[in-house]
Amino acid sequence: MDAWFLTNKVILILTPQAWGNMLLAKHHYAIELAKQGNEVYFLNPPDNHNWSLSGERIQIKAFPGQSNLFIIDQQLYFPYNFKFYSRKLYNILIKKQIRDILHLISKPVDLIWSFDLGNLFPLSFFDKKLFKIFHPVDEPVNRDALLAANGGDILFSVTREIIDQYKGFGIPSFFINHGLAEEFYLKNAEQKNLNQQLNVGLSGNFLRLDMDRKILLQIIESNPEALFHFYGIHSFGDSNIGAAKDTETKLFISYLQGLKNVKLHGVLKTTDLALAINQMDALLICYDIPLDQSKGTNYHKVMEYLSTGKVIISNNITTYREYPELIRMTESRENNEKLPDLFRETIKNLDKWNSPELENKRMAFALHNTYREQLVRIESCISEILKENSNNDHKNLISSS
Repeated sequence: MDAWFLTNKVILILTPQAWGNMLLAKHHYAIELAKQGNEVYFLNPPDNHNWSLSGERIQIKAFPGQSNLFIIDQQLYFPYNFKFYSRKLYNILIKKQIRDILHLISKPVDLIWSFDLGNLFPLSFFDKKLFKIFHPVDEPVNRDALLAANGGDILFSVTREIIDQYKGFGIPSFFINHGLAEEFYLKNAEQKNLNQQLNVGLSGNFLRLDMDRKILLQIIESNPEALFHFYGIHSFGDSNIGAAKDTETKLFISYLQGLKNVKLHGVLKTTDLALAINQMDALLICYDIPLDQSKGTNYHKVMEYLSTGKVIISNNITTYREYPELIRMTESRENNEKLPDLFRETIKNLDKWNSPELENKRMAFALHNTYREQLVRIESCISEILKENSNNDHKNLISSS
C-alpha cells in the first residue's frame, strides 16, 4: 500500500522526552516519517529550570544524517513551574509559545502528532484545521495525562489498557503495537561466539525505579556461568528520558559494576545495539509490575528482542499473553518470585527454546511490526476516520501526494 496521507506533509511532534542518545517510539516515528517524504519537526520539551525573554529562545536545527527532520529547542518566556502552581495562567501563556513555534516553522503545519502525556502543549490550543493524533505509549498516571487527549482527532496506543482509560473522550481509538526500527532488520546477522559463556542481554534505562532489582540480582548471582550484558543508560549524565538519582539507585549500579558476570556497555547507537543483541543467547526483562510505569502491559524493547529470534524470559506482559511461543513469561501479575526458576529452566533447555522454528516465528512477528508497517496501519485508520467524518475541517489532507 503506497502512502497517501502521511507523505509530503509538515508534521509537528510533541513529546516530553527530548532527543538524545536513547531513542524511543516517538524518535523512531519521527525518523520514519521523514524517510517517507514528510517534513518533520520534533519539539524538544522546554527546560524545566530556565526561561528567557530572548528572541532566540526557540531554535530549529536540521538533524544530521536524515533529510526532512528538524529538532526544535526551546525555552519558555515564563517560569515552567506555573504549570504546577497556576495551571490557568500556564494555559494562557503557553498559547503564545505555540504561536511562536508555529511562526518559526514558517510554513503551514498539516498534522500535530502528540506523545505528550505531560499535556505541556494541549492539543485543543492548536487550530481546529490541524489534524491531531494523540499517541500515548505509557500509562496515564495523573490528571494531566488524561486531559492530554482533549482536542485529539484520533488516538493510537500500544496497549488496550491505555486505550480503555481514554474511552470517556469519545475519540476513535486503535491499538498499534510498538514498532521495529530499520536497523534491526538483520535477517542474516552473523552470529559470533563472544566467549565461552552463555550470553544474556538486557537493554533500557537501568536508572528506572521500577526495575525488580532484587529478583534481577538473584538471577545474576545464581547463574555465574552466564554473562549478563546491560545495554543502555547506567550513568546519570547520559539520560534524555529521566533517571532516578537516589542513593539506592546509585548503590544498585555500583553493585552491578562489581559483579564479575556483568558488563555495563552504556548507550549504543541503534545500529550497534541491533548487532549486539543479535549475539545474545537469551534476552531478559525484569520489571516490578506494581511499580512499573507500563504496568506490565507492553515494552518497546520486546519488538527489538523478537527481531533476534532468541528466547525472551520476562515478567508478565499482557500484550503477549496469547503468544507463548514468542515470550517465556511468569503468570503472576503481583510479583516475580518464579522468574529465577523460569530463567534457570529456560537456559538449561536453550536448544528447545531457540529452535529454528521458534526463532523464525519471533523474527517474522517483529518484521510484521516495523515502523513502516505501523505507519501503513495508522494511515489506514486515519483514512477510515476522515471518510466517515462529515466535518470538512481536514478536507485539505485528503488528497493524493
